[in-house]
Amino acid sequence: MENSTKNRILDEALILFAEHGYKGTNLRDLAAQLGLSKSALYKHYTSKEDIWNCLLDRMEAYYAQRFGSESNLPPQPKSCDELFSLTMQMLRFTVNDPKIILTRKLLLTEQFHDERVKKLATKHFLEGTQRLFAKIFEGMISDGLLKKENPEMLSFIYTTPVTSLVHLCDREPENQAQIFGRIEHFVKHFISTYAEK
Repeated sequence: MENSTKNRILDEALILFAEHGYKGTNLRDLAAQLGLSKSALYKHYTSKEDIWNCLLDRMEAYYAQRFGSESNLPPQPKSCDELFSLTMQMLRFTVNDPKIILTRKLLLTEQFHDERVKKLATKHFLEGTQRLFAKIFEGMISDGLLKKENPEMLSFIYTTPVTSLVHLCDREPENQAQIFGRIEHFVKHFISTYAEK
């Protein structure tokens, strides 16, 4: 039961922090949303900062487990068609998972106020995704599926426009189908350019 309450607190905290930012969220509002007293929150977390750090830890683990990370690579594509399918699956998760949408919003707004969030934003919006795909591309190059190019540079070329289009999905959710069409077109273009013939 205690674990369940702790998770409920973090679920609601994610919503409030994403909507109001760290400074704009107070524990009284969080407790009220949960139907708890403020003192009941303190039975589970010592402070607002404790909730914040536990939330960031949980969301980082959640994303790494479901999307992948350098230390938790998705299955290595055995063909360029599998690369296409894997990419689109990862993107659907990124764009449609409610917790990831809120986390991305939190990272975008709080990166200017919190050093840890700034590092997490850089990791998730740029470096982490690039390192993950560099490892995938290194394997595909080794398997003779992609041209012998620098995998880090290929990853930069691959992930940078896609990440920009993911952010566009956040700003224009009503255009998600068209944006996904652009992503599919780009991924196919990348494959036709870099696939080993």
